[in-house]
Amino acid sequence: MAAKLRKGDKVVVLTGKDKGKTGEIQSVDPKAGKAVVEGINVAIRHVKQSQTDQGGRQPKAMPIQLSNLAIVDANGKPARVGFREEDGKKVRFAKTTGDVI
Repeated sequence: MAAKLRKGDKVVVLTGKDKGKTGEIQSVDPKAGKAVVEGINVAIRHVKQSQTDQGGRQPKAMPIQLSNLAIVDANGKPARVGFREEDGKKVRFAKTTGDVI
C-alpha cells in the first residue's frame, strides 16, 4: 500500500499531549505504523558521557502513531490524503483542497 505520510511532510498532531502542534516528519516506520516528528512527543533521555558527547539529560523526539497525524494543506488546516492518477503517475492530494502534495 502506498504511504499517505512520508519523510519531509508537514503534519499536525490530532490527539495527545501535543494536540494542535505542527512539525516536519523526520522518519517513518511503516511496519510499526509510527513516525518521528520534529519537536513533537519529546522525551528526556539520559545520555552517558563519551569522548565526543557531553552527556547528561537530552531531549529526543519519540515516535508517534501515524493515525494521530494529519497532513497540513495549503490553507494550514489538517487534511486527509487521497490518491489519483495524473499523466499516468499516481499522486497524493489533499482531500480538503484537491491540491497535489
